[in-house]
Amino acid sequence: MNWLSIVLVIITLNPGFLSAQNFTAVSVGQAEKINEKILINQVECEGVNTSQAPRVKESISKVSEIVKNNFLFYKTYFPILYRETNASIAKSIDLKKNFVKDSVKFLLEVTCSESSKTSSVSLTAYDLKEEKLLASEEISFESVDDRHLVHKASNTLFKAITGQESLFLSRIVFVSDEKSGLKNKLKELYIMDFDGRGVKKLTSHKGIVLSPAFSPDGNKILYSLIDVKSKSTTIALYEMDLIKKTIRIVSNEKGINSGAVYASDGKGIYLTLSHGSNAEIYYMELATKKLRKVTSNYAVDVDPSINREGNLLAFLSGRAGRAMIYTLNPIRAEYQVKRISYVGQFNATPRFSPDGSEIVFASWMDNTFDLFRLASSGHSLVRLTKNFGSNEDPSYSPDGQFIVFSSKRVISRVKADQNLYIMDRDGEILGQLTYNLGNCSSPRFSK
Repeated sequence: MNWLSIVLVIITLNPGFLSAQNFTAVSVGQAEKINEKILINQVECEGVNTSQAPRVKESISKVSEIVKNNFLFYKTYFPILYRETNASIAKSIDLKKNFVKDSVKFLLEVTCSESSKTSSVSLTAYDLKEEKLLASEEISFESVDDRHLVHKASNTLFKAITGQESLFLSRIVFVSDEKSGLKNKLKELYIMDFDGRGVKKLTSHKGIVLSPAFSPDGNKILYSLIDVKSKSTTIALYEMDLIKKTIRIVSNEKGINSGAVYASDGKGIYLTLSHGSNAEIYYMELATKKLRKVTSNYAVDVDPSINREGNLLAFLSGRAGRAMIYTLNPIRAEYQVKRISYVGQFNATPRFSPDGSEIVFASWMDNTFDLFRLASSGHSLVRLTKNFGSNEDPSYSPDGQFIVFSSKRVISRVKADQNLYIMDRDGEILGQLTYNLGNCSSPRFSK
């Protein structure tokens, strides 16, 4: 069976079946929220030399804008306020009392450094109610355009307030057909920051890149490639090292070598191979290339996703007559197999949340793809999208609070745009991430 046949089998529709009639979606739950407000205060510097004032103001404004936009991603979890003033709230007893009365507990101030008013921007986090400094960071004026440094400082402040890591340091890898032409829709690999900025093209294969996945440390990316210049039907699996800037073939068995994801320790991968009589999921030890079968069934099994502990693997299987989500313990083949999805005509791209408690996936129903999430046990189904285009390829952020996905919008009878969007885990769309990059798909957050 060649790769095209496998793809057709796994997405074949059964017109007589619509399991949406047989499920009940529970109401959307609430993530843990911080009731107290967070105020971001951009403070003008006093006593700055007139000739240097424009540069100082510009530097503070740049950093403040990035910090504000970063924290606004969490606006559904805690209220964000923003002000531009000429006085530090933290240094004014009266101002502090007024804001505390208005339920403002946490304060972020962006201003020039007290130690050197003309060389760096100071970022500080305060607990106004406890009257306590929580964290402080400085960024030199020469570095204010380095978004990574500002994201890193934002993460420090966020962690000081919440006690948790944010998504500010994560990146998104994705596939795009930008500038590939109308006839031959070639697809290459791209990477960007969590907020859609800093887009960079990673490959120039002049082929069709599929199914990227980050390594646990975020330094490597697995992806498959259809070589359109070759007559071979083999889809090879590649690994890119972002640090060494190298690319190597990991697996090129006859047929498909696709849908690969790293094991939690990074020493092995789970992938679909079709070199036998059927498409099955295997575990491959990267150092030795030794293979171990994880699924063994007459049906097509594809698209594995592994939880953090490594004891539960989700995958798509056609063993019910259509592609549905199953789980198993990958310690040996076909161990503790359980079907967990029953929604829609067929499902696609199941992905675990970072803590392994949930799975987000796409389901075809009402002639379009929409996104759902459910507990990894198969309970508590929640519909995340409706009437928002055709939505696929979901991936959780490393903190589990956000989901990036691709959405296709029909523009006309002959034109449709596909871009990447981000929502919170309850389905509130926060914004579009890609613009003017062609059709974008298969986004995956780094760990």
